[in-house]
Amino acid sequence: MSDTATAQDEQPEESLSAKDRMRERRSAAYRGATRVLAREGVRASLRERLARLQQAAPEVYDLDEPSDIYGNGIVEALERRVAALLGTEAAAFFPTGTMAQQVALRCWAARTGNPTVALHALAHPELHERDAFREVAGLRTVRVTGEPRLPTAQEIRDFAEPFGALMLELPLREAGFVLPSWEELTELVEAARERDAVVHFDGARLWESTVHFGRTLPEIADLADSVYVSFYKSLDGFGGAALAGPKTLVEEAKTWRHRYGGMVFQQFPTALSALAGLDRELPRLPDYVRHARVVATALRDGFAGSGVPWFRVHPEEPHTHQFQVWLPYDTDTLLETALRQAEETGTYLFPGFWAQEGPGLSMTEVTVAAEGLEWTPEDVRAAVADFVTRLPASPL
Repeated sequence: MSDTATAQDEQPEESLSAKDRMRERRSAAYRGATRVLAREGVRASLRERLARLQQAAPEVYDLDEPSDIYGNGIVEALERRVAALLGTEAAAFFPTGTMAQQVALRCWAARTGNPTVALHALAHPELHERDAFREVAGLRTVRVTGEPRLPTAQEIRDFAEPFGALMLELPLREAGFVLPSWEELTELVEAARERDAVVHFDGARLWESTVHFGRTLPEIADLADSVYVSFYKSLDGFGGAALAGPKTLVEEAKTWRHRYGGMVFQQFPTALSALAGLDRELPRLPDYVRHARVVATALRDGFAGSGVPWFRVHPEEPHTHQFQVWLPYDTDTLLETALRQAEETGTYLFPGFWAQEGPGLSMTEVTVAAEGLEWTPEDVRAAVADFVTRLPASPL
């Protein structure tokens, strides 16, 4: 053991920052909780994650096959699997969705001759990628709307500026993991095509949209010219993404993947975890979505009968297995209340962060996965009642 590691191990607790202490406390509460609505792999220990992959790996790929080198072998097998699932001609594996979407849209810009991408003001590239479309890919973005919903077909038709591509985030996370109706989506795509624009789906969480749309993954993907999907947001993989679409686009994207530094020497752990997610989590996502609606209703009932002055569960009927809960308290109060409930009862109802959305108004995201299927409406209502008893008598 190095001197540095020893010094870190012996670091007195009082020398840790308040942020570090809170992080450790939340991690301990999550590991010790006996009841959660979702047990996310990203919060597990390295030992746990590797053990799960070791258990799943022989079921999803022949481990006697040679390891991958620069994108062959198991990576190519994963690409074929994704293309088959989405009904596209081909797919390319990328280490990140940020890279995949930059590459996709710069390829489309070269083909259309227009580097302008129309998207939502709450889209991931606008909020979380440090202007990468502009600074790295040479693209220009225009915001069709900032409303907490997907754009409408009429907004696309009436938009004042020309654009070469329309990018749609399905579901739109920042607005509450919301989706349009199937009819609205098809009209939206038609409106973009009327303007000679290509359509790209930011489908990081597209896997769980089938219940809301009442359509298969190939039917959904067929609406777009290209689709990006993530392997870790809903499938619990180690990371990675795929870009799916026409073979000519995917081949061009692979060239740009190399230029971007995405030709990683070996990626078999990530590819294996993605294949495991496609085998284990993808078939269960519809159950998670349906039960998220049960949980959301029970949360609303619980808060309505608890005496809190105001609350909101959004959407009222979740479009996916994730949704938002809003309460009129500051973030520190809600974070501390959720932690104390977990530490004292073993039930961690709201293990996520609370975001300050206004004076004395906070929001958290709720995910329902395998562990959540065990919760009855009575369980949820009881957990809400206990949570509320731990809140201050009145909001700050």
